[in-house]
Amino acid sequence: MKSTSINGVKLYSVSGQRSVPTWLPPRKIRALRKDKDYLQRMDIIQDLRFETATTKIKVTPDGEYVIASGIYPPQIKVFELRQLSLKFERHLVSEIINFQVLDDDYSKMAFLCADRSICLHAKYGSHYSLRIPRMGRDIAYDCWSCDLLCAASSPDLYRINLEQGRFLSSLITQSPAINVVSRSNVHGLIACGGEDGSVECFDLRRKSSVGRINAVMPAGDVDHEVTAVQFDEVQGYLMAVGSSAGKVSIYDLRMLDPVRIKDHMYGSPILNIKWHQTLNSAEPKLVTADSHVVRIWDPNTGENMTSIEPNAGTINDICIFRESGLMLLALDCSQIPAYFIPALGPAPKWCSYLENLTEEMEEGSQTTIYDDYKFLTKEDLERLNLTNLIGTSLLRAYMHGFFIDHRLYKKAQALADPFAYDAYLEKRKQEKIDAERASRITIKKKLPKVNRLLAARLLEKQEAEEAEKNLDDADMKKKTSKKNRGLSSEILRDERFAAMFENKDFEVDELSPEYLALHPQSAKKQPSLIQEHFEPVMEDEEQEISDSDALQASQSSEDESEMDKYKAKKSKRMRLYEVKDERHAEAFWNHESLAKEDALPLGERVAALEDRQSSGTPNDVKFGPGGSREISFVSRSLTKKHEAEEPQEGKKRGIRSLGLKPTKAEFYAMGQHGGRGKGGHGKSKGRGGRR
Repeated sequence: MKSTSINGVKLYSVSGQRSVPTWLPPRKIRALRKDKDYLQRMDIIQDLRFETATTKIKVTPDGEYVIASGIYPPQIKVFELRQLSLKFERHLVSEIINFQVLDDDYSKMAFLCADRSICLHAKYGSHYSLRIPRMGRDIAYDCWSCDLLCAASSPDLYRINLEQGRFLSSLITQSPAINVVSRSNVHGLIACGGEDGSVECFDLRRKSSVGRINAVMPAGDVDHEVTAVQFDEVQGYLMAVGSSAGKVSIYDLRMLDPVRIKDHMYGSPILNIKWHQTLNSAEPKLVTADSHVVRIWDPNTGENMTSIEPNAGTINDICIFRESGLMLLALDCSQIPAYFIPALGPAPKWCSYLENLTEEMEEGSQTTIYDDYKFLTKEDLERLNLTNLIGTSLLRAYMHGFFIDHRLYKKAQALADPFAYDAYLEKRKQEKIDAERASRITIKKKLPKVNRLLAARLLEKQEAEEAEKNLDDADMKKKTSKKNRGLSSEILRDERFAAMFENKDFEVDELSPEYLALHPQSAKKQPSLIQEHFEPVMEDEEQEISDSDALQASQSSEDESEMDKYKAKKSKRMRLYEVKDERHAEAFWNHESLAKEDALPLGERVAALEDRQSSGTPNDVKFGPGGSREISFVSRSLTKKHEAEEPQEGKKRGIRSLGLKPTKAEFYAMGQHGGRGKGGHGKSKGRGGRR
């Protein structure tokens, strides 16, 4: 049994998993009795299918029968749910647009046909037929007044009284044409959805309009139609309206604006709307369908519960059994699929065994195909050069393509692509090679947490030795054995050196001066402090060349040669740098890198600064070069003296400090006299410090 899970909601497909074409020879149909897969298929209702497609499907009010209409030829089928089989079928002259059940069971039915006729059927068969003035689009039945309401391509809503057997005065709307008509079972109000996107309500006691509203305008749609209308069956004051833009609006009859708008995101007209009251929740669910998807969602919050997207054909109608989680879909295909959603409700009484079978027979999804036949489209026939077979018995026309015998298809494919077999062989060889490679045992080498770089170098050296041992040259073996003497991968397995790769106290710091003195080549790994703390200074000549002269130099070969000479001359010059800010200057004097500090989050950097200040160091302490500290203070007596003396207007001006930050020239002067040692900016020559 196929099962899918959307938003954590299980969805089971309980219809027949395999359909058989009617044009198969009887011999092959009899041979299916020996097919194990065909015999184990599950059909919830026997022969629940039509020849080509299903248009409408409904359940009788007593819940005992399922009535479905389909094509071709136009016909109806009545299925008895107690027997899980077909009860009878009837054929009509014209295609059925919609129908209504007039009684609790199948004994009285009214069919709206495509030839403007309304066929009334009884239990024994056709009872009476009449015609309406315009092409009908929808039909509804008012059980209180025994009126049959017909919406057509005109502003009039036709009324046929079945008790008197005659037409009554029509209800005139303001819409140019009526698409749908719906009646509330709570208060008997009748709603008509028109082509102009408006919904107009009528009360049969007044025989006039009681309200009219543009239902598609609040959703942002202009020039769209109303395609579905349905009243709430519990409270009666909520109305769901579906538009041709694929949106569903929920209206409160006491308000002008919609309570909620739901978009199907497909842009297809809404075909049907169902208010479904379940036993699993107190509030009803809203089931809306377009030609692509069926969505089940909560009208209060608008959240999706689950959705159904059949791949067999487009959706024409939906049918849900009352207070259950079983649903039937009318599609543009022969089979009528059935879906069971346990989260929506339990199984109906006539198939209560379904709840136990869903978990036991659950399996992966399978593709429905016909045995010994291949389905091809017209484009596939043109590619295989088989268009001359159209109309013969070798091709069976079906829907938008053709069925062809699988053996004939293989021959035609071999003639159309003669090198397909060679490509298939190459593909199989490559798959075998990949399978052999995947089956090889690969040794995963785990590096220790301490001294990972050292362990990685030891393992790389071991792999290089093993690769060189396979060479035939004996001299190469002697050279490698002498070259790689010393540290080897055996150190990783030696117990004497186990603490070296486990204890962090033995971790090698490759940036330390002792390590750099023994390994000069690793000094390249240390980040350049000049590039980190300083930025290059662009001179005026370089700026002029980059702005104007570079454009002129690119226009002639002579200028290009001058440009090359200038670049060569510039490369020999001394490069000038300027410090970024005081923070980078202090870090450069202390031979420190700020990369790790800048990589920390802002919160950790602020916490570290607060810890530094709370460690006992006053806030007015300045960190100087070489680890020096500077602190300034003012005595209390001097502070009182300055507070007492206020500046006078007639006081002679003198030279005062403005309190600005030191300029770059002062900063470099501080660096020259600051005694930074070997890491300073000043370049001393000789032992006497002569420059």
